[in-house]
Amino acid sequence: MRVLVTGGLGLVGSSLVDTLVEQGHSVRAIDDLSTGRDDFRNPDSELIVGDINDELLMLKAIAGVEVVFHHAALAGVARSIDNPLATDRANTHGTLGVLDAARVAGVRRVVSASSAGVYGEAETRPTPEDAPLSPGSPYAVSKRNGEEYGRVFSELYGVETVALRYCNVYGPRQRPDSAYAAVIPLFIEALTSGEHPIVHGDGHQSRDFTYITDVVAANLAAAAAPADVCSGRAYNVAMGDEHSLLDLLGILARHLDVSPDPVHSEPRAGDVRHTCADPTAAARDLGFRAEVSFTDGLARTVDWFTKTRLATTVTA
Repeated sequence: MRVLVTGGLGLVGSSLVDTLVEQGHSVRAIDDLSTGRDDFRNPDSELIVGDINDELLMLKAIAGVEVVFHHAALAGVARSIDNPLATDRANTHGTLGVLDAARVAGVRRVVSASSAGVYGEAETRPTPEDAPLSPGSPYAVSKRNGEEYGRVFSELYGVETVALRYCNVYGPRQRPDSAYAAVIPLFIEALTSGEHPIVHGDGHQSRDFTYITDVVAANLAAAAAPADVCSGRAYNVAMGDEHSLLDLLGILARHLDVSPDPVHSEPRAGDVRHTCADPTAAARDLGFRAEVSFTDGLARTVDWFTKTRLATTVTA
């Protein structure tokens, strides 16, 4: 199968490219290198460097492709609050551009990355897909808009679409060196550097964390599921349980054999208090269930960061 992965040098995109190559697929990736890293490039894949909002480039990238895995985005709540226009251009307009190129090129299916952030402060946890959507940030709004475009393209143009609502993806290749880095690499970086981890708010806010290999597996399942069951729909990709940030910090500290000594700061604007998504529909329709437990996933993540840090120190 010939596939295209947008955002192919990011955490999810590059991990997905590696798995697709291992399975023998013909893989093309597109990335503008704004947040993706060239050292994540798989040498057995084709890479196009550029912006998905470049219409001619997208038509070139998508030519001859059967399935598109769409992961190019400006991710993160804080970044979207700082720059909502850039977030909308990359996420809403970018998704529309990918879908329209898929329509023109006759692509069979587009699997797109969405976010459980579309629920906002959900009243029901674990939260099912039919819960009311109340996104609380420009990022979450852009993801909801992308889902709606996917539904419309499925209904009007016959492009098979599946949106995957990720819950706090983590694992190897997450970057701690960004102003908008996710909490797990930031905590690991602080703990391994002898610094005080920064906890926004009281630390009792909770998240449903999903390990990267499970996210890759969800994409493969979404690409293969019967169209009459899943096309035009959105599915949670989650473990279906939740852990507080203080619990997370404690587990990481035990893995690293250090004592956590966090510094608490003001809560961040746009952050929801609790997230936990119901994985039932993905199991029923896509045949997907997350398999990596929170503790096992954190152990693997710490091991990767420790080895990477050691290798960097030795090289330097």
